[in-house]
Amino acid sequence: MSQVPQAVLPARSRNIPSPAARRSLAALSLAALSIAGLLPRATPAQAARPEAPAAPDSRIPVLLVSGANNHDWQWTHRSLQRMLEESGRFAVTVTTKPGEFLADAKAIAKFKAFVLDYNGPRWGDAAENNFLAAVRHGTGVTVVHAANNAFPGWDEYEKLVALCWRQGTGHGRFHPFDVKITDREHPLTRGMPDLRRHPDELYHKLVPMHGTEYRVLATAFSSPKSGGSGRDEPMIVVKNYGEGRVFHTPLGHVWTKVPQSRASHADPQLRWLIARGTEWAATGEVTLAPEPPNVLTEEERRLGFRTLFNGRDLTGWRGYRQKTAPAKGWEVQNGAIHHRRRGGGGDLITEEKYACFELRFEWKVAPKANSGVIYLVAETRPQTYETGPEYQVLDNVRAGAKHSAAALYDLVGASGAKARPTGTFNTGRIVLSKGRVQHWLNGVKVVDAPIRGAGWKELVQNSKFKDWPEFGTHDSGHIALQDHGDEVWYRSVRIRVLPE
Repeated sequence: MSQVPQAVLPARSRNIPSPAARRSLAALSLAALSIAGLLPRATPAQAARPEAPAAPDSRIPVLLVSGANNHDWQWTHRSLQRMLEESGRFAVTVTTKPGEFLADAKAIAKFKAFVLDYNGPRWGDAAENNFLAAVRHGTGVTVVHAANNAFPGWDEYEKLVALCWRQGTGHGRFHPFDVKITDREHPLTRGMPDLRRHPDELYHKLVPMHGTEYRVLATAFSSPKSGGSGRDEPMIVVKNYGEGRVFHTPLGHVWTKVPQSRASHADPQLRWLIARGTEWAATGEVTLAPEPPNVLTEEERRLGFRTLFNGRDLTGWRGYRQKTAPAKGWEVQNGAIHHRRRGGGGDLITEEKYACFELRFEWKVAPKANSGVIYLVAETRPQTYETGPEYQVLDNVRAGAKHSAAALYDLVGASGAKARPTGTFNTGRIVLSKGRVQHWLNGVKVVDAPIRGAGWKELVQNSKFKDWPEFGTHDSGHIALQDHGDEVWYRSVRIRVLPE
C-alpha cells in the first residue's frame, strides 16, 4: 500500500491499536530495519503480525487417469488438469501409468474422484479390481469423450460408463452446436444454461451397455447436414455404480496434430461443465456457480452488465493514486485477481468511477485473511477507506457482527450471512441506488441500509468514521479491492449502471 507517515493518517478501518501499542509496534519495525538492511521494508502492523497457519487444503483430491488414448492425450490430460484446478475446487494428481498406480489400493484411497482420459490397454487385475472397489464404495468417476471407447469386453467398466462407443457408433464433422439441458432437477444441471455453439465432435448412436440404468441430463441434435444421425444424442449422462457417482460427457474431442480441435477444450462452457460434473461425482453436491467465471450470463447481458475483469490480466484496473496496476502484490492466478500474502502493492481500483450500480463478484480468502470491496472511493485522501464504504471480505474468525463477511464495515452487520468454508469462493453483490445500499452474500440479502440523508449520517456518527470528513460523502467514485496484507482472490467481477 502507499507508504504514508502514520502521523498524517487516520486509524485504519480495522482493529485500531492504542497509542502505546502503535509506539511499540513502530519500535519493533525500526529495530528490524536496522539489521544491516537485510530485512525487507514493512509497515509496523506487518512487522508485528504473526505468521498465519498453513491453510488447510479444502480442495477435492482427484486422480486424472491418462497415458494412452487414440486422441491427443498428451495435450488433453494437461488441459483437463488446468480446467479442474482453475475452478479452485480440486487438487489434481495425474497418472499416465494407471496399471501401476491403481494397483496400489492405499495410494488411491485418498481420492474422491477418478477423471478418465484413457482408452488404451487393460490395466491388469489388481488395478481394475481396486478401481471398481473404490467406485463401489463411493469414489466418483468422470468419463470424458473417448474414455467411453475403452475396454470392449470388460463388462463392469461398460456398466459403469453405461453408454459406450461400440460397433455402429460414429460422429459427423467437427462443428459448433448447441447442447440443450433437458433435466434441470439434478444438482449438476440445476441453474445451468444451455451450452451455445460449443465447437466439438458430436458422437451419435452410443450403445447402451448390459441394460444398466442411466439418466440423461442434456442432449444435442446430430444434424444430417454435418454427417450426423438426425436425432437428439445424449451429451450429459449420470448414473450410480454401487455408492459411486458417475458423470459422463462424450464432449471434449481433441485430435492429435489438429490444433484447431483444441477449441473444444478452450470453450469456457465445457470447462465449467467438467468442473461441475466432477464436483458432483466426488461429493454429490455442486457448490460451483451455474455459469463459468468471468463470463456474462444471457440474463446479465440482457440487463446491461459488463465485465470489469477479463480473467486474463488487470486491464481496467490500476493502483490507488497510481497510473498503472501495482508492480507487486496483485496478479492474475487461475482466472482470478489474486493478492499474495504480504505482497504489498496497495489497494487496486477501477479506472472508471460509478455512482449508482449493481456489482456482482466472487471472492475467497485464506485462513484468517481480511480484505474488502470499497466503493464511492475518491482519490483525495491517502487511503481508499477514508472516503469509501466497505463490503467486508473476511474469514469469519472471532468477527463481530459489524465486522463479519458482507457487513457494511463498522456500520451495519450482515444479518443472516453464511459464508462458505475458507478457501471456497463466495458470491457477493452490492446494489447502490436511490439512496440505499444492499449487500448480498451467497444469494441472501444481508444488509439494506440508507447511504444518503439523515439515516446515513446517523450510522456514520455511531461508527469509527465519524471524524473523517469525506467518508461516504462522494456521489460517485472508484471501486477498490483492498490490500490488507492477506491472501485473497476475486473473480467474475461485473457491473451494471442503475438509475439514481
